[in-house]
Amino acid sequence: MLRTMVYAALICAGTAMSVGAQEPLPATDVTALQMQAFLDALPRNEINDLPVRTVDVGGHRLGVFGVFRPKDQPGDAIAHETRTSEVYYILEGGGTLVTGGTIVNPKPVPANRSPGPRGEKIDGGVSRHVGKGDLIVIPGRTPHWWSGLDGDIRYMIIRSDPDSRMRLK
Repeated sequence: MLRTMVYAALICAGTAMSVGAQEPLPATDVTALQMQAFLDALPRNEINDLPVRTVDVGGHRLGVFGVFRPKDQPGDAIAHETRTSEVYYILEGGGTLVTGGTIVNPKPVPANRSPGPRGEKIDGGVSRHVGKGDLIVIPGRTPHWWSGLDGDIRYMIIRSDPDSRMRLK
């Protein structure tokens, strides 16, 4: 699992790093035990998507987030209004994830949530069942939506933030 986490981080960060005379940045570790403890501490009665670590990787930021979604709250369809791409790595559980297409019945963004169109579902997207060990790359501004969950789901998101909007943690 840790090897997959490293590969996912490299996918996000690889294109932004340049080879040159600059000093190398220190590495940041998030161990499997740290991720497990972080996810175990999240409340079970709501959707949580919170930063575990956010670091400067030279010219932009990269964030590692822990997510818990209760089965009865798959969430809205959303397209973030940023260039921030996301890499989902499913740790536990599974469900049907829809990406692309058009968000249906847009609604206002809830308080303390990332900006971008939200709605009740997606029409015309690509639907696939994902489960433990699966990795999904979602480019910035791409609509995405959990249309259904098999049970509670826990996953990690690695976010590449070319605009450096994330706070360092």
